[in-house]
Amino acid sequence: MRKILFIIIITLSSFISKAERVYTGIEVLVENNFSCLKNKRVALLTNPSGVDYNLRPTVDILFENVNLVALFAPEHGLRGDVYAGDKVHNSIDPVTSLPVYSLYGTYREPSEQMLEGIDVLVYDIQDVGVRSYTFISTLGLVMRKCAQMGIEVVVLDRPNPLGGNKIEGSYVEEGFFSFVSEYRIPYIYGLTVGELARLINEEALNCGQKGDETALKCKLTVIPMKNWHRDMLYSQTGLAWILPSPNIPYAESAIAYPASGICGEFSNYLNIGIGYTIPFGCFAAEWIDARELLSKLNSYNIEGVAFREIHYKPFFGSSKAKNIHGVQFSFTDYDAAHITLTQFYVMQAVAELYPRKNPFKLSPARNSMIDKVCGSDYIRKNFSKRLKVSDIYDFWLKDEQDFRLLSQKYYMYD
Repeated sequence: MRKILFIIIITLSSFISKAERVYTGIEVLVENNFSCLKNKRVALLTNPSGVDYNLRPTVDILFENVNLVALFAPEHGLRGDVYAGDKVHNSIDPVTSLPVYSLYGTYREPSEQMLEGIDVLVYDIQDVGVRSYTFISTLGLVMRKCAQMGIEVVVLDRPNPLGGNKIEGSYVEEGFFSFVSEYRIPYIYGLTVGELARLINEEALNCGQKGDETALKCKLTVIPMKNWHRDMLYSQTGLAWILPSPNIPYAESAIAYPASGICGEFSNYLNIGIGYTIPFGCFAAEWIDARELLSKLNSYNIEGVAFREIHYKPFFGSSKAKNIHGVQFSFTDYDAAHITLTQFYVMQAVAELYPRKNPFKLSPARNSMIDKVCGSDYIRKNFSKRLKVSDIYDFWLKDEQDFRLLSQKYYMYD
């Protein structure tokens, strides 16, 4: 079993030889002399994570080598200057002077006017491998609109920082599709974004929150990586990590995100490191006795997960400048750990120690978002009663093997 610790480490990519490192889709596209984009009017959907090995933005590379005519911006904006949840506005890119169309504001999918005259739309964004992350939702809506207009979509592939073997969580159920649960896939889906695009296209999953409509199949080309393997974590790729959104500053943050992000949807409950140096890496509050919580969690003997007590003062957010107490977690056996259940075990332990701290009662206004992120109201309805992991365990795991078998048809890497 692979052993890893969730510790913030700067990985020096120079330690991995040029022959061994991963080459991303944009680098393979350059190597192929942009052959699939020649003599075409090109649009690009990207953000700051779209860079080559030398950190040159994909937008600059395409602008200099093909007929790039328009840019599209997802959540956080083209240049990453918009905070989580804030609207992105149409603008003019100051570097290329090209129009930038927002897909996280008035529109969640491009309009016909935005796509007028475009032959091919290129997608290059580093993903985190989790269903609730909105970039893949944007990709699907773009694929759908391009299918309607006969526009080709080219996905420049990038590593899944969670690896290609980790699959966790139940499918999204009818009535719960949303921008944070666009597809009938598990919470952790174990595919690169290129593989996921192929699955969406071929399995008629591209209905999402418009589930009453017929899925549309676009002309799709995926530019694959070189040297990436399914058992790779990001630290093994030789690539620099460029944060795809403000609270995923390290590749390790992407691993921690699905272990605490659902819990983080509650207000008036636990701080999960947002506003501090380890976003998504811990659970804490003013009213917690850290040693008691640590002892309770250790008594569960959760496979592959270790905890330590932590005390800190967040720099911003609702807990700003408050001394809060809790636990930091690490994965001592990543392959064996069911990482998404980490947060539910923490909520169970907190409930046993502090019975009045039921997150569903502390922030009832967030319950609908919990349902959207979980892809069902089953988790909320059954977990909120006793806050016992055993009440949701079987449901949360029920679709994992089915999806593993389905998704293997779309693997592009060993």
